Amino acid sequence: VQLQASGGGLVQPGGSLKLSCAASGFTSDYYNIGWFRQAPGKARERVSCISSDDGTTYYEESVKGRFTISRDSDKNTVYLLQMNSLEPEDTAVYYCHANIWTPATGSVGYWGQGTQVTVSS
Repeated sequence: VQLQASGGGLVQPGGSLKLSCAASGFTSDYYNIGWFRQAPGKARERVSCISSDDGTTYYEESVKGRFTISRDSDKNTVYLLQMNSLEPEDTAVYYCHANIWTPATGSVGYWGQGTQVTVSS
């Protein structure tokens, strides 16, 4: 399983970024794709996730109304995190995560590499 995250960068407060997670190397139809973040000196926290089967989404309270997770309509194995109205508190390394279920293995989690998001003037 490979998760390729991209799209991070430096943005001013109030700005926007779109993160992308390209998932490959598995065939299961039952999985969740999530975005986590870790700021310096803090624990990694779940920001948002989406379910592959019914599209159910989750958002951490502080990002509700600002972040949107979705599947790319042209590439159905690419997942996007649109981040608007960014705040300095959103500064962190963002990680893509997949929780994949199969009858043989049950639910197994995989991490992609991180992408740095810095919100600063």
